[in-house]
Amino acid sequence: MNTAGRQKIVLLGMMSKIPVAGVIWQTAHYLVGLQRLGFDVYYVEEHARTPTTLMREETDDGSLLAADLIARVMRKFDIGADRWCFHALHDDGRYLGMSESQLATVFREAALIINLHGGTVPLPHHYATNRLVYLETDPVALQIELFHQQQSTIDFLEPHCAFFTFGENYGRPGCKLPVSDRFKFHPTRQPVVMDFWGNDSVASNDAFTTIGNWEQVTRTVKFNGDEYHWSKHFEFLKFIDLPALTSQAFELALASYSPEVKVMLESKGWRVRDAMKFSMDADLYRSYIIDSRAEYTVAKDQNVRLRSGWFSDRSVTYLAAGRPVVTQETGFSDIFPTGAGLFGFSSIDEILQAVERINGDYKKHSIAATQIARDYFSYDVVLRDLVTTCGLHCSSR
Repeated sequence: MNTAGRQKIVLLGMMSKIPVAGVIWQTAHYLVGLQRLGFDVYYVEEHARTPTTLMREETDDGSLLAADLIARVMRKFDIGADRWCFHALHDDGRYLGMSESQLATVFREAALIINLHGGTVPLPHHYATNRLVYLETDPVALQIELFHQQQSTIDFLEPHCAFFTFGENYGRPGCKLPVSDRFKFHPTRQPVVMDFWGNDSVASNDAFTTIGNWEQVTRTVKFNGDEYHWSKHFEFLKFIDLPALTSQAFELALASYSPEVKVMLESKGWRVRDAMKFSMDADLYRSYIIDSRAEYTVAKDQNVRLRSGWFSDRSVTYLAAGRPVVTQETGFSDIFPTGAGLFGFSSIDEILQAVERINGDYKKHSIAATQIARDYFSYDVVLRDLVTTCGLHCSSR
């Protein structure tokens, strides 16, 4: 690919931190989307986290394993062998992929350096040109830390020149997240490359499915005297009797659950699958979504009660695959059309109504799901807005 004259964008990511298919797809949509908009795109990891998830023995070279993962992802999405770097800050400081001098040149020349997930601690060479952008994919905790004037959070954000959040209701009526006077957050959402999920096949799985963790008891936050939970199991339990109220099958592909939880869920009529059997492979993960009839899922309590407007990147891929989505309301219905292809719920009756409507005219809701993905989440909508907000212009349409 001829990249002469193209503006450079660096994506700071963390695929080797969390080497699961969902994170890989989320990252790939940014890389490929920005590339298709006409930018010369680079992927860099400089996060100082030992890639233990990739290691089988303590003696394994985690840096080489991380670099191999990144190289495979770059090849899969045709990014280019000279367009990535893993800087082993956790270890001996090796540069794998691009060399130290090549990386320094890229950072110096980059029009934007995007800190995806806010997962990278800013280093001087990231913000020397004042082009470092904070892109938050999980709102709530940071906003509450700012409300409490937590100095480490302020120091973390300060080197960035622009701020984006998946909490799209932030600052809008109905959202209970505290608003910072110091940092201006712009709404954004997960981009998707539609042709990665293009699908004309009939779902082979008759169930409404989802993929996720059952229990993650850390990251609870306190705000105005209340506790707000991160773990989704609190929300799943609110609707635990759902399968008994309908003939529709529901399947949860889960990680972070115990055998006792599996027995409990199955006793309530849920199908349970071990998500780790396919969620470490991007192709198997994609196939699971495409093979599903629709998605049924919940959101984190933090986003539900504070009405952040957050919407799942995984749910975006269900929509792009033409699979209707029934998901717990976070205030996203203030932003996206619901009632065809996409349904928000706050009660079990609303879930049952959504299931009945989807099954009553599946083709209609499948087409509507795809249209919502194209109109609201396509990379040329989401990323064009992001880079334009940062003062850049796309060279491709």
